[in-house]
Amino acid sequence: MDEGGFVVDYQSKPGTSLAETNRELEEVEAILKKDPNVDTFSRRTGAGMGGDFVESYQGDIFVRLVDPSHRPDIWQVMDDLTGKITDQVPGLTFDTHQLMGDMIGDMVGRPQPVVIQLSAKNPDVLGGVAQKVADAIAKVPGVEPASVNNGVVPAGDALEIHVDPAAAAMEGLTPADVKTQVDHYLEGNVVTKYPGSVEDIGVRLWLTSSQNKIYRDNLKDLPIKSANGHVFPLETVAQIAFVSGQPEITRDNLAQIVAVTAEMSGKVDLGSIIAAVKKSLATPGLIPSGVYFTIGGAYQQQQMAAKGMIKVFAAAAVAEFVLLLFLYESFWIPVIILFTSLISTGAVFLGLWLTGVELNITAMMGMVMIIGIATEMAIFLVSEYQMLKETMPPREAIREAALNRLRPITMSTLAMILALLPLGAAISGSGDQMLQPLAIAIIAGIIVQLPLVLFAMPVLIGLTVKQVR
Repeated sequence: MDEGGFVVDYQSKPGTSLAETNRELEEVEAILKKDPNVDTFSRRTGAGMGGDFVESYQGDIFVRLVDPSHRPDIWQVMDDLTGKITDQVPGLTFDTHQLMGDMIGDMVGRPQPVVIQLSAKNPDVLGGVAQKVADAIAKVPGVEPASVNNGVVPAGDALEIHVDPAAAAMEGLTPADVKTQVDHYLEGNVVTKYPGSVEDIGVRLWLTSSQNKIYRDNLKDLPIKSANGHVFPLETVAQIAFVSGQPEITRDNLAQIVAVTAEMSGKVDLGSIIAAVKKSLATPGLIPSGVYFTIGGAYQQQQMAAKGMIKVFAAAAVAEFVLLLFLYESFWIPVIILFTSLISTGAVFLGLWLTGVELNITAMMGMVMIIGIATEMAIFLVSEYQMLKETMPPREAIREAALNRLRPITMSTLAMILALLPLGAAISGSGDQMLQPLAIAIIAGIIVQLPLVLFAMPVLIGLTVKQVR
């Protein structure tokens, strides 16, 4: 669907200053200003369109394009701009998606259509596996290579202090005692509280070290007091290690995960991309034992919605059958009507294939609507037949009913097709592709239902009449 605009979710290198991030984004803005297909744009840094706050090196840009009649389709525009930004601003990682997809992605947690969520018994291996998976899916046709993210987000550096229990015991201390004293130097401890107007306010106490500021190199010299009052440096009982680039820890149902994400280029449908991704993930050695993955993102939401729509379709068919049983007090007539209606819904796949439109939720909504529309067309014929058979033989009555209802059914069908044709052709510009599959589904279904009602249904009803007689 061409929504007339799209969102660029970006981030510079983790830890990049706000000034440097702004400099890189000014280069992106210069690219957007030069593109004749761009009408206007707005940028957020340190925040998102959904009102969320992010790091100073993250944000998004909403790009509004000119009228569809004066530019190529939105997928080509997005691909062209993606290539320019990738070539001219190599320090920026980003992905592009249209506004509605971005909003839905924000609601479900991740805006990208391709999400591979990795978990493992040993979380330490997730980073390496995630990089291998990212490299593999970047080669999948239809995946935008520049948008592939391995999901590992460096959160910053850290200092690890490992206390030797034996050495601490010689000073009459436990590792917990050493930790408490180090906390007093680095973070302080809340030692008491006093009542405030709204809530109690904590009083935090810091210990002053021999230096005004505690740096990494002199952390080992922090004075620690033993149980007998002896003072010794921290390095006597502990080893201090510097850890660079610790990754953020993300959990799902308490399990640590890493989510590898990617965007589509718009040239291949989502189902084909996910099938290729699954095939790539099945490559021997890519996913080691003890590591598990699930497919999330837009594909997961699509599958959930499709399963729900299948239930709706089945419920509609059952409801129609029960209604027809009460209406005609016959078993075979409802079976025939429902049989022809189901054949009409099958024509939806043919219509979408001929027009090159993907099967999606709106097309499935059209299939559900076909059940009702096709049944309505059949009721016109059968009700006429029920009235005529009171005064003439059943086989002659069904033939006469088909002739009587030929004109009304044909005219109502043609009127519906003509009314839906502009929407099915998507001639109004951006945005109408949302309902295009719905229109195509209904048009294809009623085109097939018309001869089924006027020709096939009278024959089938005539056969049942002959069988009863």
